[in-house]
Amino acid sequence: MPVPPILAITFDLDDTLWAIDPVIERAEQRMHAWLAEHYPRLPERYSVTALRTLRDDMLGLRPDLAHDLSALRLESLAMAAQRCGYGRDVAEGAFAVMLQARNEVELFADVLPVLTELSGRLTLGGLTNGNADIALVGLDGLLRFCTTAREVGVAKPHRGIFEAASSAAGVPPNQVLHVGDDPQRDVHGARAAGMRTVWVNRNGQTWPGGPPADAEISDLFGLLDLLEQGLI
Repeated sequence: MPVPPILAITFDLDDTLWAIDPVIERAEQRMHAWLAEHYPRLPERYSVTALRTLRDDMLGLRPDLAHDLSALRLESLAMAAQRCGYGRDVAEGAFAVMLQARNEVELFADVLPVLTELSGRLTLGGLTNGNADIALVGLDGLLRFCTTAREVGVAKPHRGIFEAASSAAGVPPNQVLHVGDDPQRDVHGARAAGMRTVWVNRNGQTWPGGPPADAEISDLFGLLDLLEQGLI
């Protein structure tokens, strides 16, 4: 039985299209500086690291928000603000500062040329557990949609988010290719939903185990090669 052609590609965002760690570090530092200027009691009590730990601790208190990183961050900031004698509006203002900085990303050099090449041939979309905004990042002209865990209510590797992305693309899962850097969340999750998979291994990591992706690439130029040679 012939393999149906790929009609759509979904891309993970963080660490697939840009490096996320420096983005989050800068965003947290900017938020902390804003708090120091406007609401100093909070950053005097909580360092950048302490606020990050509080965000992680919030997951234990609110497991219902596991799919919504924005809500987890906002609720943890609200808790910190309350402990310092401030209102929730402080948390909302601080989070707005962080979210703006969080969307100031530096795309990997291969991203724009490859997405530009593919956007005229296939339906492209984003698929993320995070809270990046493709319009603020500047990719909304190339990615026709972005399916997020927050909107769907479940996070990768849950098959529900992949099925939602397939629906957004208007293409059955077996004609969607998912491209991402995380073996569990991206590769195993997409495969379970019936998609084909490409592992973006930019740092030369060893496959951690389990069924491998349909293909492995070190950058997105490799994706062009796979498609042009009919290898995926």
